[in-house]
Amino acid sequence: MRPRTLDEVIGQRHLLGPGTPLRRLVESEAPMSLFLWGPPGTGKTTLAYVVSNVTKRRFVEISAVSAGVKDVRAAIDNARRELGMTGRQTVLFVDEVHRFNKAQQDALLPAVENRWVTFIGATTENPFFSVISPLLSRSLLLTLESLSDDDVRAVLERAVSDPRGLGGRATLAPQALDHLVRLAGGDARRSLTYLEAAALLADDITVEVVEKAVDKAAVRYDRQGDQHYDVISAFIKSMRGSDADAALHYLARMIEAGEDPRFIARRIVIFASEDVGMADPTCLQTAVAVAQAVQLIGLPEGQINLAQAVIHCAMAPKSNAVVKAIGAAVDDVRRGLIGQVPGHLRDAHYPGAAKLGHGDGYKYPHDFDHGLVRQEYAPEQVRERRYYEPTRHGAEAPVADRWTKIRDFLRGS
Repeated sequence: MRPRTLDEVIGQRHLLGPGTPLRRLVESEAPMSLFLWGPPGTGKTTLAYVVSNVTKRRFVEISAVSAGVKDVRAAIDNARRELGMTGRQTVLFVDEVHRFNKAQQDALLPAVENRWVTFIGATTENPFFSVISPLLSRSLLLTLESLSDDDVRAVLERAVSDPRGLGGRATLAPQALDHLVRLAGGDARRSLTYLEAAALLADDITVEVVEKAVDKAAVRYDRQGDQHYDVISAFIKSMRGSDADAALHYLARMIEAGEDPRFIARRIVIFASEDVGMADPTCLQTAVAVAQAVQLIGLPEGQINLAQAVIHCAMAPKSNAVVKAIGAAVDDVRRGLIGQVPGHLRDAHYPGAAKLGHGDGYKYPHDFDHGLVRQEYAPEQVRERRYYEPTRHGAEAPVADRWTKIRDFLRGS
Protein backbone atom coordinates (compact mmCIF):
# COMPACT_ATOMS: atom_id res chain seq x y z
CA MET A 1 0.00 0.00 0.00
CA ARG A 2 3.02 2.31 -0.08
CA PRO A 3 2.17 5.36 -2.25
CA ARG A 4 3.79 5.58 -5.66
CA THR A 5 3.27 9.32 -6.21
CA LEU A 6 3.12 12.37 -3.99
CA ASP A 7 -0.60 12.70 -4.73
CA GLU A 8 -1.19 9.28 -3.15
CA VAL A 9 0.54 10.28 0.09
CA ILE A 10 -1.95 10.81 2.93
CA GLY A 11 -1.13 13.49 5.49
CA GLN A 12 1.85 15.89 5.59
CA ARG A 13 -0.03 18.47 3.55
CA HIS A 14 2.35 21.18 4.73
CA LEU A 15 5.19 19.41 2.89
CA LEU A 16 3.39 18.39 -0.29
CA GLY A 17 1.80 21.60 -1.57
CA PRO A 18 2.86 23.42 -4.75
CA GLY A 19 6.23 25.12 -4.43
CA THR A 20 7.33 23.21 -1.33
CA PRO A 21 10.94 21.92 -1.23
CA LEU A 22 9.75 18.34 -1.60
CA ARG A 23 7.69 19.17 -4.68
CA ARG A 24 10.64 21.03 -6.19
CA LEU A 25 12.90 18.04 -5.54
CA VAL A 26 10.51 15.76 -7.41
CA GLU A 27 9.97 18.19 -10.26
CA SER A 28 13.64 19.06 -10.80
CA GLU A 29 16.57 16.94 -11.85
CA ALA A 30 19.03 18.49 -9.41
CA PRO A 31 20.14 16.38 -6.45
CA MET A 32 19.28 17.63 -2.97
CA SER A 33 19.92 16.62 0.62
CA LEU A 34 17.05 16.25 3.08
CA PHE A 35 16.41 15.26 6.66
CA LEU A 36 12.94 13.94 7.44
CA TRP A 37 12.20 14.27 11.15
CA GLY A 38 9.02 12.87 12.65
CA PRO A 39 7.36 10.14 14.74
CA PRO A 40 7.26 6.52 13.53
CA GLY A 41 4.72 5.64 10.86
CA THR A 42 4.33 9.16 9.47
CA GLY A 43 5.77 8.42 6.04
CA LYS A 44 9.51 9.13 6.12
CA THR A 45 10.50 6.01 4.19
CA THR A 46 7.48 6.42 1.93
CA LEU A 47 8.47 9.94 0.93
CA ALA A 48 12.02 8.82 0.13
CA TYR A 49 10.66 5.95 -1.96
CA VAL A 50 8.23 8.23 -3.80
CA VAL A 51 11.00 10.70 -4.63
CA SER A 52 13.06 7.86 -6.09
CA ASN A 53 10.13 6.32 -7.98
CA VAL A 54 8.80 9.54 -9.51
CA THR A 55 12.24 10.85 -10.55
CA LYS A 56 13.36 7.42 -11.86
CA ARG A 57 16.42 7.43 -9.64
CA ARG A 58 18.05 4.38 -8.07
CA PHE A 59 16.84 3.79 -4.53
CA VAL A 60 19.45 2.57 -2.07
CA GLU A 61 18.42 2.13 1.54
CA ILE A 62 20.82 1.83 4.46
CA SER A 63 19.78 1.20 8.04
CA ALA A 64 21.93 3.02 10.55
CA VAL A 65 21.14 0.25 13.03
CA SER A 66 23.33 -2.28 11.21
CA ALA A 67 25.43 -0.38 8.64
CA GLY A 68 28.95 0.92 9.20
CA VAL A 69 31.36 3.31 7.49
CA LYS A 70 32.32 0.58 5.00
CA ASP A 71 28.69 0.17 3.91
CA VAL A 72 28.23 3.93 3.54
CA ARG A 73 31.32 4.33 1.40
CA ALA A 74 30.40 1.33 -0.75
CA ALA A 75 26.95 2.79 -1.41
CA ILE A 76 28.47 6.16 -2.33
CA ASP A 77 31.08 4.56 -4.63
CA ASN A 78 28.36 2.61 -6.44
CA ALA A 79 26.31 5.78 -6.81
CA ARG A 80 29.28 7.67 -8.30
CA ARG A 81 29.98 4.82 -10.68
CA GLU A 82 26.35 4.70 -11.81
CA LEU A 83 26.28 8.47 -12.28
CA GLY A 84 29.49 8.44 -14.30
CA MET A 85 28.56 5.51 -16.53
CA THR A 86 24.85 6.08 -17.14
CA GLY A 87 24.10 9.54 -15.79
CA ARG A 88 21.46 8.04 -13.51
CA GLN A 89 21.25 9.58 -10.06
CA THR A 90 20.82 7.69 -6.80
CA VAL A 91 18.63 8.36 -3.79
CA LEU A 92 20.63 7.28 -0.75
CA PHE A 93 18.15 6.79 2.07
CA VAL A 94 19.57 6.34 5.57
CA ASP A 95 16.95 5.20 8.06
CA GLU A 96 17.43 5.99 11.76
CA VAL A 97 20.32 8.28 10.78
CA HIS A 98 20.60 9.56 14.36
CA ARG A 99 22.11 6.17 15.28
CA PHE A 100 25.21 6.91 13.17
CA ASN A 101 28.19 8.10 15.18
CA LYS A 102 30.29 11.09 14.12
CA ALA A 103 32.67 9.05 11.95
CA GLN A 104 29.78 7.40 10.11
CA GLN A 105 28.09 10.76 9.53
CA ASP A 106 31.39 12.25 8.37
CA ALA A 107 31.52 9.55 5.68
CA LEU A 108 28.36 11.02 4.14
CA LEU A 109 29.76 14.54 3.82
CA PRO A 110 31.66 14.16 0.50
CA ALA A 111 28.61 12.71 -1.24
CA VAL A 112 26.39 15.49 0.09
CA GLU A 113 28.92 18.23 -0.60
CA ASN A 114 29.57 17.12 -4.18
CA ARG A 115 25.98 16.09 -4.92
CA TRP A 116 26.98 12.57 -5.90
CA VAL A 117 23.69 11.36 -4.40
CA THR A 118 20.33 12.70 -3.36
CA PHE A 119 20.71 12.11 0.35
CA ILE A 120 17.61 11.59 2.50
CA GLY A 121 18.06 10.89 6.20
CA ALA A 122 15.16 9.79 8.39
CA THR A 123 15.15 10.32 12.14
CA THR A 124 12.70 10.14 15.02
CA GLU A 125 14.99 12.24 17.23
CA ASN A 126 15.77 15.93 17.12
CA PRO A 127 18.50 16.24 14.46
CA PHE A 128 19.91 19.36 16.13
CA PHE A 129 21.08 17.06 18.93
CA SER A 130 21.85 13.88 16.98
CA VAL A 131 23.28 15.03 13.61
CA ILE A 132 26.65 16.74 13.08
CA SER A 133 26.43 20.41 12.12
CA PRO A 134 28.30 20.16 8.76
CA LEU A 135 25.84 17.55 7.52
CA LEU A 136 22.78 19.36 8.85
CA SER A 137 23.83 22.73 7.43
CA ARG A 138 24.10 21.22 3.92
CA SER A 139 20.61 19.74 4.05
CA LEU A 140 16.99 20.83 4.24
CA LEU A 141 15.18 19.82 7.40
CA LEU A 142 11.55 18.81 6.90
CA THR A 143 9.40 18.04 9.95
CA LEU A 144 6.68 15.42 9.62
CA GLU A 145 3.62 15.44 11.86
CA SER A 146 1.68 12.54 13.34
CA LEU A 147 -1.21 11.53 11.13
CA SER A 148 -4.63 12.69 12.24
CA ASP A 149 -7.42 10.21 12.91
CA ASP A 150 -8.97 11.17 9.57
CA ASP A 151 -5.65 10.46 7.82
CA VAL A 152 -5.35 7.00 9.39
CA ARG A 153 -9.00 6.30 8.55
CA ALA A 154 -8.30 7.19 4.90
CA VAL A 155 -5.27 4.86 4.89
CA LEU A 156 -7.38 1.97 6.18
CA GLU A 157 -10.31 2.59 3.87
CA ARG A 158 -7.98 2.69 0.88
CA ALA A 159 -6.30 -0.55 1.97
CA VAL A 160 -9.66 -2.32 2.19
CA SER A 161 -10.72 -1.40 -1.33
CA ASP A 162 -7.43 -1.08 -3.24
CA PRO A 163 -6.30 -4.13 -5.29
CA ARG A 164 -2.86 -3.75 -3.73
CA GLY A 165 -4.48 -4.24 -0.34
CA LEU A 166 -7.48 -6.39 0.45
CA GLY A 167 -9.14 -5.56 -2.87
CA GLY A 168 -12.64 -5.66 -1.43
CA ARG A 169 -12.25 -9.25 -0.25
CA ALA A 170 -13.06 -8.19 3.30
CA THR A 171 -15.49 -5.77 4.89
CA LEU A 172 -14.62 -3.50 7.79
CA ALA A 173 -17.37 -2.63 10.26
CA PRO A 174 -17.51 1.08 11.24
CA GLN A 175 -16.84 0.25 14.90
CA ALA A 176 -13.86 -1.90 13.92
CA LEU A 177 -12.53 0.94 11.78
CA ASP A 178 -12.79 3.32 14.73
CA HIS A 179 -10.99 0.82 16.94
CA LEU A 180 -8.15 0.40 14.45
CA VAL A 181 -7.80 4.19 14.20
CA ARG A 182 -7.51 4.46 17.99
CA LEU A 183 -4.98 1.62 18.16
CA ALA A 184 -2.83 3.19 15.45
CA GLY A 185 -2.10 6.34 17.45
CA GLY A 186 -1.25 8.29 14.30
CA ASP A 187 1.00 5.52 12.92
CA ALA A 188 -0.12 4.45 9.43
CA ARG A 189 2.19 1.46 9.37
CA ARG A 190 0.76 0.13 12.63
CA SER A 191 -2.81 0.56 11.37
CA LEU A 192 -2.06 -1.50 8.24
CA THR A 193 -0.32 -4.19 10.28
CA TYR A 194 -3.36 -4.56 12.52
CA LEU A 195 -5.74 -4.54 9.55
CA GLU A 196 -3.77 -7.28 7.85
CA ALA A 197 -3.74 -9.37 11.02
CA ALA A 198 -7.51 -9.01 11.35
CA ALA A 199 -8.10 -9.88 7.68
CA LEU A 200 -6.22 -13.15 8.17
CA LEU A 201 -8.82 -14.19 10.75
CA ALA A 202 -12.06 -13.23 9.01
CA ASP A 203 -13.47 -11.59 5.91
CA ASP A 204 -16.04 -9.74 8.01
CA ILE A 205 -13.85 -7.63 10.29
CA THR A 206 -15.66 -6.64 13.48
CA VAL A 207 -14.41 -5.15 16.74
CA GLU A 208 -14.22 -8.66 18.19
CA VAL A 209 -12.05 -9.83 15.28
CA VAL A 210 -9.69 -6.87 15.73
CA GLU A 211 -9.47 -7.54 19.47
CA LYS A 212 -8.56 -11.17 18.81
CA ALA A 213 -6.08 -10.30 16.05
CA VAL A 214 -4.06 -7.76 18.02
CA ASP A 215 -4.77 -9.14 21.51
CA LYS A 216 -5.95 -5.74 22.67
CA ALA A 217 -9.41 -5.07 24.03
CA ALA A 218 -11.35 -2.19 22.59
CA VAL A 219 -11.59 0.64 25.07
CA ARG A 220 -15.10 2.06 24.91
CA TYR A 221 -14.16 5.68 24.67
CA ASP A 222 -15.45 8.50 22.48
CA ARG A 223 -13.29 11.60 22.62
CA GLN A 224 -16.30 13.73 21.78
CA GLY A 225 -18.85 11.89 23.94
CA ASP A 226 -19.76 11.02 27.50
CA GLN A 227 -16.84 8.64 28.05
CA HIS A 228 -14.36 11.46 27.47
CA TYR A 229 -15.91 13.62 30.18
CA ASP A 230 -16.66 10.74 32.55
CA VAL A 231 -13.14 9.31 32.45
CA ILE A 232 -11.34 12.64 32.79
CA SER A 233 -13.68 13.54 35.67
CA ALA A 234 -12.92 10.26 37.44
CA PHE A 235 -9.21 10.79 36.74
CA ILE A 236 -9.18 14.23 38.41
CA LYS A 237 -11.31 13.11 41.35
CA SER A 238 -9.09 10.07 41.94
CA MET A 239 -6.00 12.27 42.15
CA ARG A 240 -7.89 14.69 44.41
CA GLY A 241 -8.82 11.74 46.63
CA SER A 242 -5.14 10.63 46.75
CA ASP A 243 -5.90 7.24 45.15
CA ALA A 244 -2.86 6.82 42.90
CA ASP A 245 -3.96 3.36 41.74
CA ALA A 246 -7.35 4.57 40.50
CA ALA A 247 -5.80 7.62 38.85
CA LEU A 248 -3.29 5.42 37.00
CA HIS A 249 -6.15 3.18 35.83
CA TYR A 250 -7.96 6.12 34.25
CA LEU A 251 -4.70 7.40 32.79
CA ALA A 252 -4.14 4.01 31.15
CA ARG A 253 -7.70 3.99 29.79
CA MET A 254 -7.23 7.37 28.18
CA ILE A 255 -3.86 6.45 26.67
CA GLU A 256 -5.10 3.13 25.30
CA ALA A 257 -8.17 4.82 23.84
CA GLY A 258 -6.00 7.26 21.91
CA GLU A 259 -6.64 10.39 23.97
CA ASP A 260 -4.33 13.29 23.14
CA PRO A 261 -1.52 13.09 25.76
CA ARG A 262 -1.18 16.87 25.65
CA PHE A 263 -4.77 17.18 26.84
CA ILE A 264 -4.02 14.87 29.77
CA ALA A 265 -0.88 16.84 30.62
CA ARG A 266 -2.79 20.13 30.58
CA ARG A 267 -5.33 18.75 33.04
CA ILE A 268 -2.52 17.65 35.37
CA VAL A 269 -0.96 21.13 35.26
CA ILE A 270 -4.30 22.67 36.22
CA PHE A 271 -4.75 20.13 39.02
CA ALA A 272 -1.31 20.92 40.47
CA SER A 273 -2.42 24.46 41.35
CA GLU A 274 -6.14 23.87 41.82
CA ASP A 275 -5.99 20.90 44.20
CA VAL A 276 -2.41 20.82 45.55
CA GLY A 277 -1.26 24.42 45.41
CA MET A 278 1.03 25.58 48.20
CA ALA A 279 0.68 22.28 50.07
CA ASP A 280 3.39 21.01 47.69
CA PRO A 281 4.66 23.74 45.33
CA THR A 282 6.95 21.22 43.59
CA CYS A 283 3.87 19.48 42.19
CA LEU A 284 3.37 22.30 39.68
CA GLN A 285 7.03 22.08 38.66
CA THR A 286 6.64 18.36 37.98
CA ALA A 287 3.41 18.87 36.05
CA VAL A 288 4.88 21.58 33.80
CA ALA A 289 8.03 19.53 33.19
CA VAL A 290 5.91 16.51 32.23
CA ALA A 291 3.78 18.61 29.87
CA GLN A 292 6.98 19.73 28.13
CA ALA A 293 8.34 16.17 28.07
CA VAL A 294 5.16 14.83 26.47
CA GLN A 295 5.32 17.60 23.85
CA LEU A 296 8.94 16.67 23.12
CA ILE A 297 8.80 12.88 22.94
CA GLY A 298 5.12 11.94 22.54
CA LEU A 299 3.80 8.43 23.10
CA PRO A 300 4.47 5.66 23.97
CA GLU A 301 7.42 6.81 26.11
CA GLY A 302 5.53 9.88 27.28
CA GLN A 303 3.17 7.69 29.29
CA ILE A 304 5.98 7.16 31.80
CA ASN A 305 6.27 10.91 32.34
CA LEU A 306 2.50 11.22 32.68
CA ALA A 307 2.44 8.41 35.24
CA GLN A 308 5.13 10.14 37.32
CA ALA A 309 3.10 13.36 37.41
CA VAL A 310 -0.09 11.46 38.30
CA ILE A 311 1.61 9.67 41.20
CA HIS A 312 3.15 12.92 42.45
CA CYS A 313 -0.20 14.74 42.29
CA ALA A 314 -2.14 11.90 43.90
CA MET A 315 0.32 11.45 46.77
CA ALA A 316 0.84 15.16 47.45
CA PRO A 317 -0.92 16.86 50.38
CA LYS A 318 -3.97 18.70 49.09
CA SER A 319 -5.04 22.32 49.35
CA ASN A 320 -7.57 24.30 47.37
CA ALA A 321 -6.60 27.58 49.07
CA VAL A 322 -5.07 28.97 45.89
CA VAL A 323 -8.17 28.47 43.74
CA LYS A 324 -10.40 29.79 46.53
CA ALA A 325 -8.19 32.86 46.93
CA ILE A 326 -8.25 33.91 43.28
CA GLY A 327 -11.94 33.04 43.05
CA ALA A 328 -12.79 35.35 45.96
CA ALA A 329 -10.64 38.15 44.56
CA VAL A 330 -12.25 37.88 41.12
CA ASP A 331 -15.72 37.88 42.69
CA ASP A 332 -14.97 41.15 44.51
CA VAL A 333 -13.64 42.79 41.35
CA ARG A 334 -16.73 41.74 39.42
CA ARG A 335 -18.92 43.18 42.17
CA GLY A 336 -17.23 46.55 41.70
CA LEU A 337 -14.88 46.51 44.70
CA ILE A 338 -12.01 48.06 42.81
CA GLY A 339 -11.07 51.48 44.17
CA GLN A 340 -8.12 53.70 43.41
CA VAL A 341 -4.55 52.47 43.61
CA PRO A 342 -2.99 54.21 46.66
CA GLY A 343 -0.90 57.20 45.56
CA HIS A 344 2.35 55.97 47.09
CA LEU A 345 2.10 52.75 45.02
CA ARG A 346 1.54 54.45 41.67
CA ASP A 347 4.19 54.52 38.96
CA ALA A 348 6.58 57.41 39.51
CA HIS A 349 9.02 56.78 36.66
CA TYR A 350 7.47 58.74 33.81
CA PRO A 351 7.95 62.54 33.38
CA GLY A 352 5.40 64.51 35.32
CA ALA A 353 4.53 61.74 37.78
CA ALA A 354 6.21 63.56 40.64
CA LYS A 355 4.04 66.62 40.08
CA LEU A 356 0.99 64.42 40.50
CA GLY A 357 2.31 63.09 43.77
CA HIS A 358 2.78 59.57 42.47
CA GLY A 359 5.12 57.56 44.66
CA ASP A 360 5.18 60.09 47.49
CA GLY A 361 5.63 58.39 50.82
CA TYR A 362 6.42 54.94 49.43
CA LYS A 363 8.53 52.89 51.82
CA TYR A 364 10.99 50.48 50.20
CA PRO A 365 10.64 47.15 52.10
CA HIS A 366 14.27 46.16 51.55
CA ASP A 367 15.33 49.13 53.69
CA PHE A 368 13.58 47.67 56.73
CA ASP A 369 14.16 44.73 59.04
CA HIS A 370 12.96 41.40 57.64
CA GLY A 371 12.01 43.15 54.37
CA LEU A 372 8.70 44.26 55.87
CA VAL A 373 7.23 47.70 56.42
CA ARG A 374 3.71 48.69 57.45
CA GLN A 375 1.94 50.70 54.73
CA GLU A 376 -1.32 50.47 52.78
CA TYR A 377 -1.18 48.21 49.74
CA ALA A 378 -4.79 47.43 48.83
CA PRO A 379 -7.45 49.94 47.71
CA GLU A 380 -9.62 51.16 50.57
CA GLN A 381 -12.67 49.18 49.37
CA VAL A 382 -10.95 45.82 49.90
CA ARG A 383 -8.50 46.74 52.65
CA GLU A 384 -10.00 44.32 55.14
CA ARG A 385 -10.80 41.53 52.69
CA ARG A 386 -9.06 38.16 53.18
CA TYR A 387 -8.51 36.06 50.07
CA TYR A 388 -5.69 33.62 50.75
CA GLU A 389 -6.58 31.37 53.68
CA PRO A 390 -3.87 28.67 53.76
CA THR A 391 -4.52 25.20 55.11
CA ARG A 392 -2.34 23.28 57.55
CA HIS A 393 -1.62 20.57 54.94
CA GLY A 394 1.92 19.64 53.92
CA ALA A 395 4.27 22.47 52.99
CA GLU A 396 1.43 24.99 53.39
CA ALA A 397 1.55 24.77 57.19
CA PRO A 398 4.72 26.91 57.58
CA VAL A 399 3.37 29.21 54.86
CA ALA A 400 0.21 29.63 56.95
CA ASP A 401 2.26 30.53 60.03
CA ARG A 402 4.33 33.08 58.16
CA TRP A 403 1.30 34.58 56.37
CA THR A 404 -0.56 35.00 59.67
CA LYS A 405 2.35 36.95 61.15
CA ILE A 406 2.83 39.08 58.01
CA ARG A 407 -0.87 39.86 57.67
CA ASP A 408 -1.15 40.83 61.36
CA PHE A 409 1.91 43.04 61.12
CA LEU A 410 0.81 44.81 57.93
CA ARG A 411 -2.66 45.47 59.28
CA GLY A 412 -1.49 46.72 62.63
CA SER A 413 -2.74 43.82 64.76
